[in-house]
Amino acid sequence: MSRLKKRYQAEIKSKLQEKFGYANAMQIPCLLKIVINMGIAEASKDKNSIQDCVKEMTQLSGQKPIITKAKKAISNFKLREKQPIGVKVTLRGPRMFDFLDRFNNIVCPRIRDFRGFASKCDGSGNYTLGLTDQQIFPEINLDEVKRTQGMHITFVTTAKTDEECVELLRLLGVPFKNLPISVAA
Repeated sequence: MSRLKKRYQAEIKSKLQEKFGYANAMQIPCLLKIVINMGIAEASKDKNSIQDCVKEMTQLSGQKPIITKAKKAISNFKLREKQPIGVKVTLRGPRMFDFLDRFNNIVCPRIRDFRGFASKCDGSGNYTLGLTDQQIFPEINLDEVKRTQGMHITFVTTAKTDEECVELLRLLGVPFKNLPISVAA
């Protein structure tokens, strides 16, 4: 079991129950999955860009991503139906906690001029953040990177409100702006 999951079981659940006053232990929010998504704008021009992104996504997530394809043709974007437009990977279980631990302790400090993420959720207890460069991940070999590629990371939780979601992620170690940063055990 990863150290972050042990900390969630031992400390974070009790802190959340104490703060929000849950009557039942099953009401305590938990992290269900982490979805990492890369949109590839150059896919129509360069066929190798998809394979490069698949390789990089595999390195940083630890599992092979799926290739997302366009649902409709849009002529203004020079996009055809079923044309590859991105890659995504869904992390659950031990890989999810390992990725979150690496993200909080290794990747976030490597972001240039980083002051924390905005604490605005989607209204239903999920949180998405965007990164502009994949090179901040230590798993990526900088000599093999041909272009900088951004990504979206979505944290899907069982929280009912945005406040519960932000508190859960803050206790798990995600650094937010204007919130006290919790010390990792």
